[in-house]
Amino acid sequence: MRPVESDDLQGGERPPAFDAQFRSKLHELFAWRRDVRRFRRDPLPRGTLEQLIGEACLAPSVGFSQPWRFVVVDNRARREQIAANFREANQAALGEYAGERKALYARLKLAGLEDAPAHLAVFADEATDVGHALGRRTMPETVRYSAVAAVAQMSLAARAAGIGVGWISILDPAAVAATLEVPSAWALIGYFCLGYPQEVSAQPELEREGWERRLAYSDLILRR
Repeated sequence: MRPVESDDLQGGERPPAFDAQFRSKLHELFAWRRDVRRFRRDPLPRGTLEQLIGEACLAPSVGFSQPWRFVVVDNRARREQIAANFREANQAALGEYAGERKALYARLKLAGLEDAPAHLAVFADEATDVGHALGRRTMPETVRYSAVAAVAQMSLAARAAGIGVGWISILDPAAVAATLEVPSAWALIGYFCLGYPQEVSAQPELEREGWERRLAYSDLILRR
């Protein structure tokens, strides 16, 4: 596939050229991004979290609505409430499995809440007037999709800086919103732990543990 070159574009500023070496490194970044659960307790350098949030805000959004909202959770009592929320939801989830799958679930480490130095909750503001509802009248869920895109961008930026991100989804969203005292129109996208990982592997942990395998992308394409 021939990349778009600067000379192919009409008007405006010339974009930077991303050569084959850059694209190869970008593929490596995609391949080595991981959902991290095991963190070192070393604090992140001052301003790092804010910089990653800035990278997230460069993501695409429906109608340029920029609906992502970030809550940095530093308060110890609030963190403990989130951890208690996780423990309750995790115990309920365990009850949905049986046999070997239940035993495997019980062995999995599904949160890094105790060790990760940084905690971040990401919400989508479903009442935002920014963007004037362009593109979301028939698919209002695209507001949440936009926030997810921001999370994905943040995760890649973090990995490029050697920082791990763990997405905690085993939570009661209403309880998280109450703990963090956010507006009622904000929908929880996820609660994230950030920090330096204890280890980095070429294989996702859930694949290593035998929970699931990576699907071949060719099996996920439907042509019409």
